[in-house]
Amino acid sequence: MNHQPEDAGVFISDCEGPISKNDNAFELTKHFIPDGDYFFSLISKYDDVLVDIVRRPRYKAGYTLKLITPFLKAYGATNETVERYSAENVLLIQGALNMLNYIRKLRPSFIISTSYNQYISSLCAITDFPLENVYCTRLDLDKYSISSKEIKRLKILREEITSYPMIEIPEGAKSVKYLSIKDQETIEKLDKIFWKEIMIMDSGRILREVNPVGGEEKAKAIRIITKKVGSPLNKVVYIGDSITDVQAFSLVKEGGGLTISFNGNRYAVENAEVAVISKNAVVTSILVDLFFRFGKEHVMRLAEMWSINTLEKFCVDATLIKKISKLDPDSFPKVERITTENVERMVKESSFFRKMVRGEAIGGLG
Repeated sequence: MNHQPEDAGVFISDCEGPISKNDNAFELTKHFIPDGDYFFSLISKYDDVLVDIVRRPRYKAGYTLKLITPFLKAYGATNETVERYSAENVLLIQGALNMLNYIRKLRPSFIISTSYNQYISSLCAITDFPLENVYCTRLDLDKYSISSKEIKRLKILREEITSYPMIEIPEGAKSVKYLSIKDQETIEKLDKIFWKEIMIMDSGRILREVNPVGGEEKAKAIRIITKKVGSPLNKVVYIGDSITDVQAFSLVKEGGGLTISFNGNRYAVENAEVAVISKNAVVTSILVDLFFRFGKEHVMRLAEMWSINTLEKFCVDATLIKKISKLDPDSFPKVERITTENVERMVKESSFFRKMVRGEAIGGLG
């Protein structure tokens, strides 16, 4: 019989959401591309439809970061300008730096992010998190060249896309037929633009080569990490907040590990076991520390009885109790075990808070 060492275990977190307030790809698109905020939001909705409703084979959550790249290139973005903009605009969740430093002392710690490497490099420089412990989307805009004629066409396509109405996804939609006629038409138009027209352009090479780390790619990274550090899945705690984390949640949950939604949207809350609603990441330190010391069920019981008065009873580190006690009572984190009875309420509360912390535009993304 194989016995795992007492200190076996690994902390793995998404980046944007649990660690930072950014959606770097959204911000880059808004910065470089006219009407970029609307453009990105529409493509993100398209991405959600293909992942969660159409369930297109070989299409993965997070491919928005693939689809926007030809347009970033057409509007003059380069590796250097993307890196410079990213470095100047990193916004950490309150307490994230202390949280990362605290947890890194406990167990091997990793970040798996759909974000581009330029943003991740900037965040790691700010937090002193080891870049070698991060899995993210590699983007090298400088390796591609596109003609002036193609640039002109991409800009026309951008204007066309931003003229489309925003896609609305009804709750419980199980096929494209649940969408409105106008939204079905938008999906058809976007299919033609990305998979027929752009794919045969020179810039189609970008679509073929950029591989966003989302969906199954995150689950694959978890398998690589656990093999590398020699940790079983039941000793893994994974924290995420969006549709790109669904497969990672499923893998860890099925393996007996702990899954936490941190200010998550519907996709995260419905697929995690514990929901955290908080402005401050100190709550992450508390849950992760208890998981490593006492196991998953201890954390789940705390989530059922969560309050400032139960922390000592559940043997929370005194230094962490002191930190969380200093928070404004109105900002005290909410932690709750997700059940079939409370999941809809938690989706609404978490989604609302997510928008309050990260802004309406970013908070509303899938």
